[in-house]
Amino acid sequence: MSYQSSHDTGVIRAAIQPRRPGAMGKIEQARDPRRALKGLLRYLAPFKIGLALVLLCVVIYTLLGLAGPYLMGVAIDRYIATQQLDGLTLIALAMLTVYLLNNLFQAVAAWVMATVSQSALKRMRQDLFQHLQTLPLSFFDRNPAGELMSRLTNDIDAINQAVSQNVTSLLASVLSMVGIVIAMFVLDRWLALTALLVVPLMLGFAEFVARYTRRGFRELQKDLGDLNSVMEEAISGQRVVQAFRRNESVIERFRAHNQQVFRAGVSANSYALLLMPLTSVLGNFFVIVIAGLGGWLALQGLVTVGIIATFITYGQNFINPLRQLANMYNSIQAALAGAERVFEIIDTPSEVDDAPNAALLDSIRGDVRFYHVDFEYQRGTPIIKDMSLAANAGEIVALVGPTGAGKTTIINLLSRFYEINSGAITIDGVDICDIKKAELRRKLGVVLQDTFLFSATVMENIRYGRLDATDEEVIAAAKMADADHFIRQLPQGYHTLLSERGSNLSQGQRQLLAIARAILADPSILILDEATSSVDTRTEARIQKALLRLMQGRTSFVIAHRLSTIRDADNVIVIDNGEIVEQGTHQQLLDARGFYHRLYVSQFKGQQI
Repeated sequence: MSYQSSHDTGVIRAAIQPRRPGAMGKIEQARDPRRALKGLLRYLAPFKIGLALVLLCVVIYTLLGLAGPYLMGVAIDRYIATQQLDGLTLIALAMLTVYLLNNLFQAVAAWVMATVSQSALKRMRQDLFQHLQTLPLSFFDRNPAGELMSRLTNDIDAINQAVSQNVTSLLASVLSMVGIVIAMFVLDRWLALTALLVVPLMLGFAEFVARYTRRGFRELQKDLGDLNSVMEEAISGQRVVQAFRRNESVIERFRAHNQQVFRAGVSANSYALLLMPLTSVLGNFFVIVIAGLGGWLALQGLVTVGIIATFITYGQNFINPLRQLANMYNSIQAALAGAERVFEIIDTPSEVDDAPNAALLDSIRGDVRFYHVDFEYQRGTPIIKDMSLAANAGEIVALVGPTGAGKTTIINLLSRFYEINSGAITIDGVDICDIKKAELRRKLGVVLQDTFLFSATVMENIRYGRLDATDEEVIAAAKMADADHFIRQLPQGYHTLLSERGSNLSQGQRQLLAIARAILADPSILILDEATSSVDTRTEARIQKALLRLMQGRTSFVIAHRLSTIRDADNVIVIDNGEIVEQGTHQQLLDARGFYHRLYVSQFKGQQI
């Protein structure tokens, strides 16, 4: 199907028409970090072998880290106190080996985790983008492009920072703390119990900080998405901004959103950064308690100096994981907030699935019927009201009416971009709900007023209508659309690379390429939604001849404000406020001197319809 810029048109339409929230269901705002964590684990699950290897490496280097302080205590009690130089040399070499192996296994764990995390994030990115392609137009009506881009970039990057860099540190910190607790109780239970007095204090404060930090980072990610939307709109609409001299207004809007991001960032990070000074205070308190109590026990002959030194080292090593958790906290909370926003989209229902017995379309004649169709974007605000119309195979049907009457909505319903509320639409007697969407849209060729071109060559943009078309077929379609002449005058002809949205072409040239794309698609039903509104009268006359040749033998729907372009239509359907008020040939409607006649006369008087 040749389909031009449905997103852009949807955004414009949404600005002037009510929206229908029931089309895909309300998107729930995720507030549960456990749900986000489960979603992340789902993407890591296929890499169990790699994760097991990471876990093994973490266990090994954690145990090696525990062995170092123990060997130091042994060195003090057995060799330093007794001045045995040979034994001290051997244990020093053993400690060196332990710490070298510790660093080696840390490096291996980091490399494996980086590979696993990037593979998981690659799949997540793919799933997110792929799912976006399955969502209905109503979703894009409600979500600005900048906000969606933020979820594809900022939120995924936040997850990347946490998963690739902090997972191994998190595992090592937890295992290290557990191992240290066990080792301390093995050495001396009274010193161990005293040392653990700081743990409830730390956990209680961490839970308090977590509650506010999580909320802060969720708001920060949302505000970043809003800021991205402002930037995307300002850059995309720069021509309009400059034409209406709204530079200062755009800057002020950006400044306001930027200030909001600043406030959210300060709030989120302020809570998270409280953990760092707290752990430092608790670490110093820990050393004081162990040194005081340990010194007293040593004077009583209950513990050795080596055990006290081991406990102080274990105590510092116990606080270090807490400090690491404090350092990771910003990243972890940003990742959870980002994951919530990503899974909001991934969990959003796709378009209505095809019926189990949905039919394929080998060939169609093009008989189109609307039977008492009702449709509303927003519940209680009807857009199409009890509409019935017929387009026989091969006919040219013109849809006419004032802006907002429902003309484009009719085309969107025929294409199943939106689902009707009641009634039925059939093609050759088959309900379109019983036809596979891909098959239905393959038989429709749509050219919209707002042409969308990709950052690719002219040849590739036209071939978008049918990807298996040869170069000769592409050129033939361009000639039929009267685009070949200007294309050959471009620097590299058909191989000229177009800039974003084809901005290095005029509006009329972009429209000609869109028409060529539709011609190449060779649809059974042709839809022209203001297809010639952006070209001058002289070019329009040439295009009209090409379109008339294209429309021969095809059912064609033509939406046009320029009423002089639809004189050759077999049937003109006049729509106002979602209802058919008149229909007939161009001349019959003029002779009736009704609604259509008033539209026609007002246009030639230069009045805006």
